[in-house]
Amino acid sequence: MLLWRRLCVAIVVIGTVVANLYTAESGGGRPHRILLDTDVDTDDFFALLYLLKLNRAEFDLQTLIPSVKCSFLVGFGWDDVVKISASPSLSQMMILNSASVVLSVLFLPSCPDKGRDCVYDILYMMGRDDIAVAVGVGGEGGILEDGTIQPDVGGYLPIIDQGIGTAGYCRYRQAIPVGQGGRLDIDSNYGFRKSFLPQGSRKYSPLRQPTAQQVMIDKVSAGPITNPTGCCPKNASSSCQPRQCGDRGNLFTVYTSNPYAEFNIFGDPFAAYQVIHSGIPVTLVPLDATNTIPINEKFFEAFEQSQHTYEAQYCFKSLKMARDTWFDDQFYTSYFMWDSFTSGVATSIMITSNRPYGVSDGSNPFFDGLKTSKFNLKKGGVHSGHVQARLRDPFCIVKNGKGRCKDGYTMEKLLGCPEPPSTYRKVQFHNTISLLQRSSLQTGFWDFGGTKLGKNVVFDMDMSAGDFLALFYLLKLPVEVINLKAILVSPTGWANAATIDVIYDLLHMMGRDDIPVGLGDVFGMNQSDSVFSGVGDCKYLKAIPHGSGGLLDSDTLYGLARDLPRSPRRYTAENSVKFGAPRDTDHPELRQPLALEIWESVLKSLDSESKITILTNGPLTNLAKIILSDKNITSLIQDVYIVGGHINYDDNTEKGNVFSVPSNEYAEFNMFLDPLAAKTVFDSGLDITLVPLGIQRKVSTFPKILEKLHLTKKTPEAMFTRHLLSRLHSLQRKHHRYQHMDTFLGEILGAVILGGDHSITNSAFKVRRISVTATGVEYEDGNMKIDEKNGKSVRILENLDPMTYYALFANRLGDEQQSAVVGSFEEQRRTWSSPPK
Repeated sequence: MLLWRRLCVAIVVIGTVVANLYTAESGGGRPHRILLDTDVDTDDFFALLYLLKLNRAEFDLQTLIPSVKCSFLVGFGWDDVVKISASPSLSQMMILNSASVVLSVLFLPSCPDKGRDCVYDILYMMGRDDIAVAVGVGGEGGILEDGTIQPDVGGYLPIIDQGIGTAGYCRYRQAIPVGQGGRLDIDSNYGFRKSFLPQGSRKYSPLRQPTAQQVMIDKVSAGPITNPTGCCPKNASSSCQPRQCGDRGNLFTVYTSNPYAEFNIFGDPFAAYQVIHSGIPVTLVPLDATNTIPINEKFFEAFEQSQHTYEAQYCFKSLKMARDTWFDDQFYTSYFMWDSFTSGVATSIMITSNRPYGVSDGSNPFFDGLKTSKFNLKKGGVHSGHVQARLRDPFCIVKNGKGRCKDGYTMEKLLGCPEPPSTYRKVQFHNTISLLQRSSLQTGFWDFGGTKLGKNVVFDMDMSAGDFLALFYLLKLPVEVINLKAILVSPTGWANAATIDVIYDLLHMMGRDDIPVGLGDVFGMNQSDSVFSGVGDCKYLKAIPHGSGGLLDSDTLYGLARDLPRSPRRYTAENSVKFGAPRDTDHPELRQPLALEIWESVLKSLDSESKITILTNGPLTNLAKIILSDKNITSLIQDVYIVGGHINYDDNTEKGNVFSVPSNEYAEFNMFLDPLAAKTVFDSGLDITLVPLGIQRKVSTFPKILEKLHLTKKTPEAMFTRHLLSRLHSLQRKHHRYQHMDTFLGEILGAVILGGDHSITNSAFKVRRISVTATGVEYEDGNMKIDEKNGKSVRILENLDPMTYYALFANRLGDEQQSAVVGSFEEQRRTWSSPPK
């Protein structure tokens, strides 16, 4: 801890620095070097563009660290300072911490792909796509049981829950809405990220992306990174007076249990405590200060009239969509951007746990069950009380009273500057707009007119790597055999909701922009909050790692998603009163349809004799919701192919694959991620064919399938598949975080079985009666067993010829029929650059 004293860190919000940088005096000598720590939300884009517009002779942006903190990933805000302190080479550092207090901003904070690659695209647009601006993300280090902090801790979890991996519970993160109006909109920047920004050559790549800590170390070691501003120092004039901040925070999703905290501090209270109480000079802009300058109508109108640069257009489009999708009619009085002045603070107490201290009630991992507390924290000290465990923590809720929990509350008085006059605010708005002002895609279709279409299929996927390969296969099957009617997306599995854009891009590549895509619920069954449905628990989703081999890679398709051509379709926050929105946006016709809406449209498109076959490659949330929506739905479903489940035979010693939950030895991920949905489906009486984990493992040998792909014709889809599988295989050999990559290889099997000739693959099936466990007990949820008494009859794939299977898959992708219309983004770029014929 003595290393803390060697650090000189100033934590300043982006908006504060922007304003003060603009008014800084010019002079000779070395420019100010800036290290920017951002959670990549909408306001941060504005600030980043502002910084990029400043004179580089005076201010040189050195480093960008996209923070995943308040999102599904917890990131590099407060945590980075704590974890980087072990480096003795750090003497001076400035972190511009975007701890935003705007509601729409705080919903979100970054995403793995969308935040990081969007930063690269903004740099490219602004002519700063140079390696001098380093971008650091994540890290795979952990914190051991004895409190030892390993190098390169990624900050995906709050310190109190950080172990040796990147999977874990969403103790604080669950307060942030996940779907529309929350992280989904921020991850995609309301849909403008792909529709507006150009795409440069820099991108995320697994195991090649610099970590946040390493980038910070490199940049700070290269020379001082200084703090260009300050406010209310010890010798400040009498005009800088203390004021009480009050106790109302902005956790609007959990006011009933915690009315005190602010979102970013609540994201990791212990880390914030360590920074504030470390002796490091801290400049903090609190919630009270940022609430003083809203986005008013005059600013909005002035901005609307100033659209002469790309960066100004991008900022205004984002701000306008935030206004148009605001949940009520009080946008101009309730949407606040970062204040344009600094409020210095001297904070005495930052609360990390609740009284009574020293009482073990199972809520505090620093003490509970440990002989010696983690980090040698004092028993009976301020960190030893009850720690808020979930949104509606019974300890925190007082009947007919105000919530009692104060985790993340900055309690004492702040030394702050008085609110600036309105004329000052107008000048800052004018400066922001003035500085930003300085200085057609076509849809692709295969024509299947006159063709007798085959079996009607709906594909339900959770957007794992294997699901995209299965989708390639389905699209390559002759339409006379398989007529892919729609795709349903389940964001309750291996990828976040905004990854739906990758599906649109793959469909565009294959000339199938006619296939509708529906977005499913962002929570598994009974996982959303009963009071505020936009937030919820992660009881099962916590099993998915946030870092390498998990969401970080799935959302980018392991760094290859940007190789796909850009589709004119994408997720967008556009909405309509017709579908429950408070108002119509500019283009409600572009609204993203939901899974049940797409399902209903598919049913309406069928003739009276037709039925639907469903292939599921993820958690069964969507299918369970379909079953529960209509008692007669089973009469419209021909059969269901389910990829997942692990049969627990009496003599079975083979374990399941939920590696991040050691107590559950026999579950398979797709069943574990929503066990109640799985039970609903298997109890429904549907005609089910199961492709379980055991048979998937028989066809999960990377060298053999890659050998077959090397021998097939080099269609764009075959080359992309080979590239992706080669990357998964290479990662599996290089790093222990990727040992489960063969799981995704096995997920292709369902599509091959659905569309193939079983006699060719020597497929063998057996009907057994099985049941699924969904009791709410972690160590047994998702378990599947033979149950001759109470189980339901299911046809199970028990054997096939692996080599024939590999050849069948590779040859189908190499078939030049129904091949890609646009082979890659580079091919698309060349087309755009060529003069029209």
